[in-house]
Amino acid sequence: MTDHYAALGLDSAASLADVKKAFRQKASFFHPDRNPAADAAQRFRQVQEAYEVLSDDARRQAYDDNRRRNLLDNPLETARTIWQNYFSQIV
Repeated sequence: MTDHYAALGLDSAASLADVKKAFRQKASFFHPDRNPAADAAQRFRQVQEAYEVLSDDARRQAYDDNRRRNLLDNPLETARTIWQNYFSQIV
């Protein structure tokens, strides 16, 4: 699973304005016409995909839910919550 927030250099609490600003900066930097690096086109596509997901409210919510399930945001807190829920059902 790719981390769209990392692709744009943001944290998960970023606002839509932050997402747009980061996208514009990263897209202009990694655009294949402006960046001669061998991986510029690939990085540009990653930035575009990240923007498409994070700028759409429904897709961002689904992505954030998936991140939480995969323990990417805060693994210790998520694991603690999972175990507390599990043990509260047993006791």
